[in-house]
Amino acid sequence: MDAVLNALEEQHAELAGLLDGLGAADWQRATPCEGWTVADVVLHLAQTDELALASLEGRFGEGLEVLAGGVSPQPNVDDGAAAMVARERGVAPGALRERWRSGSAALRGSLASDDPHRRVSWVAGQLSTRTLTSTRLSECWIHTGDVAAAVGANVEPSDRLEHVARLAWRTLPYAFARDGRQLIGPVAFDLRGPSGAEWHFVPDTAPTTIIEGDGAELCLVAARRVAADETSLRGSGPDAVAVLELVRTYA
Repeated sequence: MDAVLNALEEQHAELAGLLDGLGAADWQRATPCEGWTVADVVLHLAQTDELALASLEGRFGEGLEVLAGGVSPQPNVDDGAAAMVARERGVAPGALRERWRSGSAALRGSLASDDPHRRVSWVAGQLSTRTLTSTRLSECWIHTGDVAAAVGANVEPSDRLEHVARLAWRTLPYAFARDGRQLIGPVAFDLRGPSGAEWHFVPDTAPTTIIEGDGAELCLVAARRVAADETSLRGSGPDAVAVLELVRTYA
């Protein structure tokens, strides 16, 4: 748990460094999230960190109700997130930055004091506190990249992405079920991290499908920021094409 918590803290610090350097106009720049500005992306992170904290405190439903603010239920998670952002859009950049900063710090503190194996509520159902930590790392990393792209900054991938790649591997059954499909057999990931470190995610039984290649690229594919055929990733086995199509790290 310490490793993923440290990675989350580092990711928060990277985003904070970007936000601290923004001018007023930068907050209104368009990001790779269609229809969302930098301000919208940061608001979404603040809202979802607050929801994660509410989950750890046993009030997920209440937290969701507060953030929704009377907005009617949406047909899917993406539409729900968009509706919550639209409801609060317009917060001043300074206040928004401090809301995200204080909320992310509170979340890290709560995660650090919790049992990593305890099951808590999240968007797609129950998950462990450790997995919740990984999901928050993944989402912050994705949107750090969105902010960087919007303002023309460069952020280099780091080996903390190992936690994001592991999350993508572990949640493959969910990704397939979300699309109404099933895995034919177990899947292994043999990846290379930014430092050259090898990341091996191997199932308990012999894999029928193996995905190989650059770990950062796998994370970008799972984040829906690049298409698999635009990367060096390659797969073999009956589920290879579907894995690279459906892999994801968010609900």
